[in-house]
Amino acid sequence: MSAVNRGLRQASRTLRLPQRFSQTAALRPLSSRCSQFAAPRASTSSSSHNHKNTFSTMAALQSGAAPVPAEAREYDPEVKDIASYVHNKPIDSELAFDTARWVFLDTLGCGLEGLRFKECAKLLGPIVEGTTVPNGTKVFGTPFQLDPVNGAFNIGTMIRWLDYNDCWLAAEWGHPSDNLGAILAVADWVTRTNRAGGNLAGGKLFTVRDVLEAMIKAHEIQGCLALLNSFNKVGLDHVVLVKVASAAVVSKMLGLSEKQTADAVTQAWVDGQSLRTYRHSPNTMSRKSWAAGDACQRAVNLVLKVMKGEPGVPTVLSAPVWGFYDVLFKGNKFEFQRPYGSYVMENVLFKVSYPAEFHSQTAVEASQKIHNQLKALGKSAADIKGVTCRTHEACIRIIDKQFKPMDNFADRDHCIQYMCSVMLVFGRLTAGDYTDGSEAATSPLVESLRQKIKCVEDPQFTTDYHDPSLRTISNALTVELNDGTVLDEVVVEAPLGHRLRREEAKPEILAKYKRHLEPHFSADKVKHLVELGQDPKTLEAMSVDEYVDLYTVKDSKFV
Repeated sequence: MSAVNRGLRQASRTLRLPQRFSQTAALRPLSSRCSQFAAPRASTSSSSHNHKNTFSTMAALQSGAAPVPAEAREYDPEVKDIASYVHNKPIDSELAFDTARWVFLDTLGCGLEGLRFKECAKLLGPIVEGTTVPNGTKVFGTPFQLDPVNGAFNIGTMIRWLDYNDCWLAAEWGHPSDNLGAILAVADWVTRTNRAGGNLAGGKLFTVRDVLEAMIKAHEIQGCLALLNSFNKVGLDHVVLVKVASAAVVSKMLGLSEKQTADAVTQAWVDGQSLRTYRHSPNTMSRKSWAAGDACQRAVNLVLKVMKGEPGVPTVLSAPVWGFYDVLFKGNKFEFQRPYGSYVMENVLFKVSYPAEFHSQTAVEASQKIHNQLKALGKSAADIKGVTCRTHEACIRIIDKQFKPMDNFADRDHCIQYMCSVMLVFGRLTAGDYTDGSEAATSPLVESLRQKIKCVEDPQFTTDYHDPSLRTISNALTVELNDGTVLDEVVVEAPLGHRLRREEAKPEILAKYKRHLEPHFSADKVKHLVELGQDPKTLEAMSVDEYVDLYTVKDSKFV
């Protein structure tokens, strides 16, 4: 070895060891559980040459391999905290369970509505046409009965397709009810299998309340990770958090140990993460609508591999050079605002009034008020010269597309100018307004008006957006007419589905659920499901398979 190479290797060794020590020392206080997560120590006895239980692709070259460190490897504290929360934290918040019930109903309704769109329906069903899995996951609203991995994709894709389910806004954005794709698929499969004589998860028969508890914990994991950590700023899509949260709760549902849950969580972190490019111009496309379904199926698949004995990756986050922090997070560690509890479910946002990306909800509500005001004045959107939208930074970064072309559904439902223009012109905003060839998508007035809507950041709105006591999503619209008249600014700070307006929203959430049921079921079935949804005691005591059977159809006109 040359002197130069020896010098480089020695310098690398000197730099690397203190860095590894400082990362471990800094993160250790986050977790109280250590010893049970330690990876097995390497054997130093002569029996270490017996490779019966040692994986190696180079057995013949074993003597030339670098020695394995004798010290046990601790799991990253962030991973241990998640595993400990899932296994040891009781959920005793009735507010969280009540909110979870509303989220559950709303999410099922959103999935049923998604089925009505052929671009969604074409992706659903078994991989091999005609396949039915005995005791498998039933996909509600369809005749499909699938393996739990594909079942998680189907349910997750339906739920997310229209961007109409719940929402969480912080440093990272996302939709925690996306996790229901994995949770419901596994709960249904396990229950049907055990009822048929199987013994998954110790013979567990899941109830709807079990599903609600799993939802609360998945919401909490995804939401707390999102509070202070921006994945979008490094180009990653928020569905990485769906994969991590689903892997954590599903592993517990399948009867895995706390250490195996940690293993599953590390597998989710090491798994290739989706890029956000499919959500932004010039690449906006339909993958954004099935990305959550993909995250759900990956989570279930990874947990099943751990269930079969696959180990974890203990320092998947903190490993120098090759860990998540160094490779994908610019060397930064995750920050945490609060311990895991039930905060996220208690404060989650519902999309009640409009199928619109959440940062635009208050702007669309303001547009509806302006539409009515113009109508009262004997004027219309054709009389508008320009609109200024005072908004928050996240809105500008995600959906401010004033002059970008609207090439498809995905472009339109993530453009604040388009959504406001449709409301200003027609006094409505429905999922059908995003489709190619629709009245709104082909309207010259909508197209010209959206290019007259300018977004400007209000720093106070951005501050309020991140304030844990507020978490408002404020937008304010000022309209100037062609005759020079300037209408009073219309400000909406909290959308109807916000915690501050929750009671006001509940009748609308129920009406939305009923509206989404009606195209699929008879009037009697719709009435029964709505009434059951409003009877928490009966609903929560039902077994998951019996409840899902209420939503299954032998023949669907949509798939």
